[in-house]
Amino acid sequence: MSTATVFSSSAAVARAAIRAGQVSGHTSGLAGRHVQGNLVILPKAWAAEFLQYCQANPKPCPLLAVTEAGDPAMPTLGEDIDIRTDVPRYRVWRHGELVDEPTDIRTHWRDDLVSFVLGCSFSFEQALADEGIPLRHVEQGLNVAMFRTSIATVPAGRFAGPMVVTMRPLRPDDANRAAEITARYPRVHGAPVHIGDPAEIGIADIHHPDYGDAVEIRDGEVPVFWACGVTPQAALAAARPEFCITHAPGAMLITDWLNHQMAGH
Repeated sequence: MSTATVFSSSAAVARAAIRAGQVSGHTSGLAGRHVQGNLVILPKAWAAEFLQYCQANPKPCPLLAVTEAGDPAMPTLGEDIDIRTDVPRYRVWRHGELVDEPTDIRTHWRDDLVSFVLGCSFSFEQALADEGIPLRHVEQGLNVAMFRTSIATVPAGRFAGPMVVTMRPLRPDDANRAAEITARYPRVHGAPVHIGDPAEIGIADIHHPDYGDAVEIRDGEVPVFWACGVTPQAALAAARPEFCITHAPGAMLITDWLNHQMAGH
Protein backbone atom coordinates (compact mmCIF):
# COMPACT_ATOMS: atom_id res chain seq x y z
CA MET A 1 0.00 0.00 0.00
CA SER A 2 1.43 3.37 -1.00
CA THR A 3 1.85 6.23 1.46
CA ALA A 4 -0.54 8.32 -0.62
CA THR A 5 -3.19 5.61 -0.33
CA VAL A 6 -2.81 5.44 3.44
CA PHE A 7 -2.97 9.22 3.81
CA SER A 8 -6.22 9.47 1.86
CA SER A 9 -7.70 6.37 3.46
CA SER A 10 -10.47 5.57 5.86
CA ALA A 11 -9.69 5.04 9.53
CA ALA A 12 -10.01 1.26 9.21
CA VAL A 13 -7.56 1.15 6.29
CA ALA A 14 -5.11 3.39 8.15
CA ARG A 15 -5.31 1.25 11.29
CA ALA A 16 -4.75 -1.90 9.21
CA ALA A 17 -1.62 -0.35 7.73
CA ILE A 18 -0.40 0.61 11.20
CA ARG A 19 -1.14 -2.88 12.54
CA ALA A 20 0.81 -4.38 9.63
CA GLY A 21 3.83 -2.20 10.40
CA GLN A 22 3.51 -0.08 7.26
CA VAL A 23 3.25 3.14 9.31
CA SER A 24 5.53 3.60 12.32
CA GLY A 25 5.94 7.39 12.46
CA HIS A 26 3.68 10.38 13.04
CA THR A 27 0.04 10.38 11.91
CA SER A 28 -0.43 14.07 11.05
CA GLY A 29 -2.57 14.15 7.90
CA LEU A 30 -3.32 10.42 8.02
CA ALA A 31 -7.00 9.58 7.36
CA GLY A 32 -7.48 13.32 7.64
CA ARG A 33 -11.25 13.38 8.23
CA HIS A 34 -11.00 11.16 11.31
CA VAL A 35 -10.46 12.00 14.96
CA GLN A 36 -7.07 11.02 16.34
CA GLY A 37 -6.28 10.35 19.98
CA ASN A 38 -3.42 10.47 22.46
CA LEU A 39 -2.94 7.34 24.55
CA VAL A 40 -2.17 6.69 28.21
CA ILE A 41 -2.23 3.17 29.66
CA LEU A 42 -1.86 2.74 33.43
CA PRO A 43 -2.28 0.02 36.05
CA LYS A 44 -5.75 0.08 37.60
CA ALA A 45 -4.27 1.27 40.92
CA TRP A 46 -3.35 4.58 39.21
CA ALA A 47 -6.38 4.93 36.93
CA ALA A 48 -8.74 6.82 39.25
CA GLU A 49 -6.15 9.51 39.98
CA PHE A 50 -5.34 9.92 36.29
CA LEU A 51 -9.05 10.25 35.51
CA GLN A 52 -9.21 13.05 38.10
CA TYR A 53 -6.18 14.70 36.48
CA CYS A 54 -7.92 14.68 33.09
CA GLN A 55 -11.11 16.08 34.59
CA ALA A 56 -9.11 18.85 36.28
CA ASN A 57 -7.26 19.70 33.03
CA PRO A 58 -9.74 19.39 30.16
CA LYS A 59 -7.78 21.73 27.87
CA PRO A 60 -4.63 19.56 27.52
CA CYS A 61 -6.35 16.28 28.54
CA PRO A 62 -9.79 16.11 26.87
CA LEU A 63 -10.96 12.57 27.59
CA LEU A 64 -12.58 10.66 24.71
CA ALA A 65 -12.72 7.08 26.06
CA VAL A 66 -11.62 4.79 28.91
CA THR A 67 -11.47 0.99 28.90
CA GLU A 68 -12.20 -1.60 31.55
CA ALA A 69 -9.05 -3.07 33.11
CA GLY A 70 -7.38 -5.61 30.83
CA ASP A 71 -9.61 -4.90 27.82
CA PRO A 72 -7.65 -3.79 24.72
CA ALA A 73 -10.80 -2.98 22.72
CA MET A 74 -12.26 0.51 22.26
CA PRO A 75 -15.68 -0.16 20.70
CA THR A 76 -16.93 3.39 21.23
CA LEU A 77 -14.05 4.68 19.05
CA GLY A 78 -13.91 1.90 16.44
CA GLU A 79 -15.30 -1.63 16.18
CA ASP A 80 -11.99 -3.29 15.30
CA ILE A 81 -9.61 -1.26 17.51
CA ASP A 82 -6.97 -3.18 19.43
CA ILE A 83 -5.09 -0.69 21.58
CA ARG A 84 -2.09 -3.05 21.69
CA THR A 85 -1.38 -2.89 17.94
CA ASP A 86 -3.15 0.12 16.42
CA VAL A 87 -0.79 2.96 17.39
CA PRO A 88 2.25 3.41 15.10
CA ARG A 89 4.72 3.72 17.97
CA TYR A 90 4.39 3.43 21.73
CA ARG A 91 6.47 4.48 24.70
CA VAL A 92 6.94 2.10 27.63
CA TRP A 93 7.85 3.69 30.97
CA ARG A 94 9.08 2.19 34.24
CA HIS A 95 9.30 4.39 37.33
CA GLY A 96 9.20 7.51 35.15
CA GLU A 97 11.99 6.37 32.83
CA LEU A 98 11.47 5.64 29.14
CA VAL A 99 12.62 2.04 28.54
CA ASP A 100 11.23 1.05 25.13
CA GLU A 101 9.54 2.45 22.00
CA PRO A 102 7.90 -0.57 20.34
CA THR A 103 5.40 -0.65 17.48
CA ASP A 104 3.33 -3.35 19.24
CA ILE A 105 2.71 -3.76 22.99
CA ARG A 106 1.17 -7.24 23.13
CA THR A 107 4.21 -8.57 24.99
CA HIS A 108 3.85 -5.76 27.55
CA TRP A 109 0.13 -6.23 28.08
CA ARG A 110 -1.28 -6.97 31.55
CA ASP A 111 -4.75 -7.77 32.87
CA ASP A 112 -4.74 -4.75 35.20
CA LEU A 113 -4.12 -2.11 32.52
CA VAL A 114 -6.64 0.67 31.89
CA SER A 115 -6.41 2.65 28.62
CA PHE A 116 -7.30 6.33 28.25
CA VAL A 117 -7.68 8.07 24.87
CA LEU A 118 -7.49 11.86 24.84
CA GLY A 119 -8.35 14.30 22.06
CA CYS A 120 -5.59 15.44 19.68
CA SER A 121 -5.05 18.71 17.83
CA PHE A 122 -4.45 16.79 14.58
CA SER A 123 -8.25 16.46 14.58
CA PHE A 124 -8.86 20.17 14.02
CA GLU A 125 -6.22 20.50 11.31
CA GLN A 126 -8.68 19.42 8.62
CA ALA A 127 -11.04 22.23 9.64
CA LEU A 128 -8.15 24.71 9.29
CA ALA A 129 -7.18 23.28 5.90
CA ASP A 130 -10.81 23.47 4.73
CA GLU A 131 -10.72 27.20 5.55
CA GLY A 132 -7.54 27.69 3.50
CA ILE A 133 -5.21 28.07 6.48
CA PRO A 134 -1.85 26.50 5.56
CA LEU A 135 -0.08 24.23 8.06
CA ARG A 136 3.63 24.02 7.38
CA HIS A 137 4.33 20.74 9.14
CA VAL A 138 1.62 19.06 7.05
CA GLU A 139 2.92 20.61 3.82
CA GLN A 140 6.45 19.41 4.61
CA GLY A 141 5.47 15.97 5.94
CA LEU A 142 6.82 16.74 9.41
CA ASN A 143 5.57 16.01 12.89
CA VAL A 144 4.14 19.04 14.68
CA ALA A 145 6.52 20.92 17.02
CA MET A 146 5.77 20.41 20.73
CA PHE A 147 7.11 22.30 23.74
CA ARG A 148 7.02 22.04 27.52
CA THR A 149 5.85 25.34 28.98
CA SER A 150 5.82 27.23 32.28
CA ILE A 151 2.02 26.86 32.42
CA ALA A 152 1.26 24.55 35.34
CA THR A 153 -1.52 21.99 35.15
CA VAL A 154 -3.94 21.49 38.05
CA PRO A 155 -2.58 18.71 40.30
CA ALA A 156 -4.70 15.63 41.04
CA GLY A 157 -3.42 12.97 43.39
CA ARG A 158 0.08 12.01 42.34
CA PHE A 159 -0.22 13.76 38.98
CA ALA A 160 1.08 17.29 38.28
CA GLY A 161 3.39 19.00 35.84
CA PRO A 162 3.73 21.54 33.04
CA MET A 163 1.40 21.91 30.10
CA VAL A 164 2.84 20.77 26.78
CA VAL A 165 1.77 22.70 23.67
CA THR A 166 1.87 22.26 19.92
CA MET A 167 3.03 25.17 17.76
CA ARG A 168 1.94 26.16 14.27
CA PRO A 169 3.36 29.30 12.62
CA LEU A 170 0.67 31.41 10.94
CA ARG A 171 0.19 34.87 9.48
CA PRO A 172 -1.56 37.15 12.02
CA ASP A 173 -4.87 37.17 10.13
CA ASP A 174 -4.79 33.37 9.82
CA ALA A 175 -3.89 33.08 13.51
CA ASN A 176 -7.02 34.98 14.49
CA ARG A 177 -9.18 32.86 12.17
CA ALA A 178 -7.56 29.69 13.46
CA ALA A 179 -8.38 30.69 17.03
CA GLU A 180 -12.03 31.19 16.09
CA ILE A 181 -12.22 27.89 14.20
CA THR A 182 -10.51 25.72 16.79
CA ALA A 183 -12.58 27.21 19.62
CA ARG A 184 -15.43 25.14 18.15
CA TYR A 185 -13.50 21.93 18.95
CA PRO A 186 -13.08 21.75 22.75
CA ARG A 187 -12.81 17.95 22.77
CA VAL A 188 -9.61 18.20 20.71
CA HIS A 189 -8.00 21.05 22.70
CA GLY A 190 -10.10 23.94 21.42
CA ALA A 191 -8.71 27.47 21.00
CA PRO A 192 -5.02 28.33 21.40
CA VAL A 193 -3.59 28.91 24.87
CA HIS A 194 -1.13 31.54 23.58
CA ILE A 195 -0.28 33.51 20.44
CA GLY A 196 3.00 35.33 20.02
CA ASP A 197 6.14 35.56 22.17
CA PRO A 198 7.11 32.01 23.24
CA ALA A 199 9.12 33.36 26.20
CA GLU A 200 5.85 34.44 27.84
CA ILE A 201 4.98 30.76 28.36
CA GLY A 202 8.48 29.65 29.27
CA ILE A 203 9.78 28.48 25.88
CA ALA A 204 13.43 29.50 25.62
CA ASP A 205 14.16 28.39 22.04
CA ILE A 206 11.34 28.14 19.52
CA HIS A 207 13.68 26.45 17.04
CA HIS A 208 14.34 23.43 19.28
CA PRO A 209 11.10 21.71 20.27
CA ASP A 210 11.02 19.22 23.14
CA TYR A 211 9.08 16.76 20.97
CA GLY A 212 8.29 16.50 17.25
CA ASP A 213 10.07 18.41 14.49
CA ALA A 214 11.36 21.97 14.24
CA VAL A 215 9.27 24.01 11.81
CA GLU A 216 10.38 27.21 10.08
CA ILE A 217 8.75 30.45 11.21
CA ARG A 218 8.87 32.87 8.29
CA ASP A 219 8.95 36.65 8.26
CA GLY A 220 5.56 38.09 9.14
CA GLU A 221 4.35 34.92 10.90
CA VAL A 222 3.55 34.43 14.58
CA PRO A 223 3.77 31.19 16.54
CA VAL A 224 0.38 29.90 17.69
CA PHE A 225 0.27 27.45 20.61
CA TRP A 226 -2.42 24.91 21.43
CA ALA A 227 -2.62 22.64 24.49
CA CYS A 228 -1.28 19.18 23.68
CA GLY A 229 -2.12 15.63 24.74
CA VAL A 230 1.56 14.92 25.39
CA THR A 231 1.02 16.85 28.64
CA PRO A 232 0.29 13.63 30.59
CA GLN A 233 3.73 12.28 29.68
CA ALA A 234 5.33 15.07 31.70
CA ALA A 235 3.00 14.29 34.60
CA LEU A 236 3.75 10.56 34.34
CA ALA A 237 7.50 11.21 34.37
CA ALA A 238 7.07 13.17 37.60
CA ALA A 239 4.61 10.75 39.26
CA ARG A 240 6.80 7.76 38.35
CA PRO A 241 4.28 4.89 38.32
CA GLU A 242 6.02 1.51 38.33
CA PHE A 243 4.75 0.85 34.79
CA CYS A 244 2.80 2.71 32.11
CA ILE A 245 2.52 3.01 28.33
CA THR A 246 1.85 6.06 26.14
CA HIS A 247 1.87 6.83 22.43
CA ALA A 248 5.09 8.25 21.03
CA PRO A 249 4.55 12.00 20.46
CA GLY A 250 2.78 12.49 17.12
CA ALA A 251 1.97 8.77 16.67
CA MET A 252 -1.75 8.65 17.39
CA LEU A 253 -4.66 6.26 17.53
CA ILE A 254 -6.95 6.87 14.55
CA THR A 255 -10.61 6.45 15.44
CA ASP A 256 -13.77 5.97 13.40
CA TRP A 257 -15.16 9.26 14.68
CA LEU A 258 -15.23 12.12 12.21
CA ASN A 259 -13.63 15.46 13.03
CA HIS A 260 -16.82 17.44 12.45
CA GLN A 261 -18.45 15.43 15.23
CA MET A 262 -16.08 17.14 17.69
CA ALA A 263 -17.43 20.62 16.88
CA GLY A 264 -19.52 22.29 19.53
CA HIS A 265 -19.18 19.57 22.19
